[in-house]
Amino acid sequence: MSTLVVACGALAREVTGLTSAHGWDHLRITCLPAGLHNHPDKIPAALRKKIIAERLPDEQVLVMYGDCGTGGEIDKVLAEFGATRIPGAHCYAFYAGETDFDALMVEEPGSFFLTDYLVRQFDTLIIKGLGLDRFPQLMSEYFGNYRRLVYLAQTDDPELDEQAKVAAKRLGLDYEKRRTGLGDLADFMVRAA
Repeated sequence: MSTLVVACGALAREVTGLTSAHGWDHLRITCLPAGLHNHPDKIPAALRKKIIAERLPDEQVLVMYGDCGTGGEIDKVLAEFGATRIPGAHCYAFYAGETDFDALMVEEPGSFFLTDYLVRQFDTLIIKGLGLDRFPQLMSEYFGNYRRLVYLAQTDDPELDEQAKVAAKRLGLDYEKRRTGLGDLADFMVRAA
């Protein structure tokens, strides 16, 4: 029996890498655009549409999304299809592990997080996505209450590390790197597969 895996585009590299590395041929991977994170209200409808379009008869559905700011709306879509999703509010929590993520927030509530994907797409999703390229005066509005940028690194890539440092400097934030690997994402995929 096959499983349709609907993943956030920001997780595509990691999800397909795990699937390939483990030879999980029974998992069919499809992704929604990562840019939906700038519009979380659109994620549930896009998810519903993707499941309807891609799901085969009698196929179970596994969703690789946290709640991602939808206020529980993703879970309502999952209930319609009897689908399961990775637990957690967002990818930061399942990369770092929920306990460690909570500790990071207690340590410094003014933390802004990047993953490998967000480091690669920083200009597109953060600078252009938030309009900071056109309206740089909004920088303090968006980031004035943050104190540090925490790079939750899935890989050991010196180039990404350097890009994350540049991003922190650009936002005027202290820089910190935490090597998380795939965290709960890998554990969840192994259990589900």
